[in-house]
Amino acid sequence: MGITTTTRYRASDMHDLLPRIASNPGVYIMRDVDGKVIYVGKARNLKKRLASYFSPADKPDIKTGILIRKIADVETIITASEKEALILESNLIKRYKPRYNVVLKDDKRYPSLRLDIQHPYPRLTIVRKTKKDGALYFGPYASAHAVRQTLKIVNKTFYLRKCSDREFKTRERPCLHCQMRGCMAPCCRDIETGAYQDMVKDVVLFLKGQGADLVRKMRAQMQAAAQEQDFERAARLRDKIFSIERTIEKQVAVSNDLKDRDVIAIVQKEKHTLVAVFQVRTGFLNGSRNFVFTDTIAPLAEVLGEFMRQYYEQSHFIPKEILAAVRPDDRELIADWLGQLKGQKVIIHKPVRGEKAHLLKMALTNAERSLQDHIAAEDKQLEMLTRLQKRLHMPTLPRRIECYDNSNLSGVDPVASRVVFTDGTADSSAYRYYRIRGIHRPDDYAYMHQILTRRFGKGDRSEAYPDLVMVDGGRGQLNIARSVFDDLNIENRPAIIGIAKKDARRGEVQDKIYIPGRSNPVGFGRQTDLLLFLQRVRDEAHRFAISYHRKRRAKRTLHSRLDQIPGIGKKRKDSLLKHFKSIKQIRAATVDEISAVPGFNQKLAQALLEALG
Repeated sequence: MGITTTTRYRASDMHDLLPRIASNPGVYIMRDVDGKVIYVGKARNLKKRLASYFSPADKPDIKTGILIRKIADVETIITASEKEALILESNLIKRYKPRYNVVLKDDKRYPSLRLDIQHPYPRLTIVRKTKKDGALYFGPYASAHAVRQTLKIVNKTFYLRKCSDREFKTRERPCLHCQMRGCMAPCCRDIETGAYQDMVKDVVLFLKGQGADLVRKMRAQMQAAAQEQDFERAARLRDKIFSIERTIEKQVAVSNDLKDRDVIAIVQKEKHTLVAVFQVRTGFLNGSRNFVFTDTIAPLAEVLGEFMRQYYEQSHFIPKEILAAVRPDDRELIADWLGQLKGQKVIIHKPVRGEKAHLLKMALTNAERSLQDHIAAEDKQLEMLTRLQKRLHMPTLPRRIECYDNSNLSGVDPVASRVVFTDGTADSSAYRYYRIRGIHRPDDYAYMHQILTRRFGKGDRSEAYPDLVMVDGGRGQLNIARSVFDDLNIENRPAIIGIAKKDARRGEVQDKIYIPGRSNPVGFGRQTDLLLFLQRVRDEAHRFAISYHRKRRAKRTLHSRLDQIPGIGKKRKDSLLKHFKSIKQIRAATVDEISAVPGFNQKLAQALLEALG
């Protein structure tokens, strides 16, 4: 990349420095007083773009004015071309994740279907993360339910294998799927690769949304089988056709040209911006997804351009045509870049009449409704938090809630967890694990004292304090939290509550919430939704702590078993764990499979299996 100059300016001096800024293409980086990057932008002409922010003659809109007041300095990076500026801007946004940019999170929470076509007998699996590994990916689907329903239809209609690659190598007898005529059982039967691959091609057609083409192909095969008096095969094809046609009937046809395209709508209200992507495959609406961004300060055209670059960089499928409700900035540049990723020409345009314009109108209508629903849900959460603040007698609204819990087994492998809820919604990026240090006996109070001290004893070096701290364990743990805050002499300390499970033996019917200075638990009356919300936060902390404890315990057990076997050092142990994952799978492996692991031979593999019993 031909970067020529990097220059940094103080925002307070920008009015005087504007004439000295180059008119070349490049990228500008805006930082606040703490040096944190808050916005990254690209410009064909850096001088004109920065003048639009800082020129006295130009009065910025309210949102841009808010950004300008927070800028302490601006850094410009001149690039050799506008295309290089586009790539550099994208890389910098990924690196810094600025608050006022569109930052698209990765797609790992959206499920997809994976078909490993490199295997002679591929199987279809649900995955959360796509890779460039030569496999075919379909999706992502809007929900786990949607992907499971699709997989269920494929499994009922086609006879792909269901067993894992490991089971495929070791299985000797057909499984129940085969007996129920749901699998061809290539794991233990002599199935021609060609016949299996033909079925795989049909599955690919179905998952690509080309069901009509697949039905025509199968109908021709059915007629040919009937003419050859192979009525059993003809009947199987007939059943498949019926199943596929029922699926097609449920799909919504939105265009007559049977082309693949994405329809992207963008709407904005107050601080929220929503981008809706409608996936149209072979004329049918295959699915839609919404992306909500907060505090974006750029115009809609710039926001849409940033979104498209990030979205299609993560996507495993780029359509030839993209309909956009707003013409994105640098449309030709983005289309050319997408064409290079796809290997074919990609067109981005905004139709004004006809069927395509109707598609855009439909996407816009749905986007506006979705944004209204999102804002209404936020308002409902805010109202619930306001009632919670009043019920718990808190000085501030509990926008950030942290909940702590411990987990151990008779004092072995003690751990703790922290979960965070922001504005009433789980914020998994802020979750934390804690390993308990130096306490080798079961002592929940000591565990809680240690983790709260570690969390809140860092002063300004730590994260911002929450509005509410919740500890699992009732009054005892609540007193521990109070003593930690007293010892640390924390100013503007968060509110603290303890949550204890109901005691059915005493006739209690609900969990109890304790606050400092009150011996009896808080009563919620008819506002049971507040208690249910706090229970949900506690249950999430409990789940998170237990999952980490089990992981540590399993790892310790696994490593200790392997450490006792002569001839297996750290490298061989790591190779085994990477390949087999667990003791159970190592026991189930054959000598040949273990000897294929780097660092092992037949003799060592045999000794390992004997040692594991």
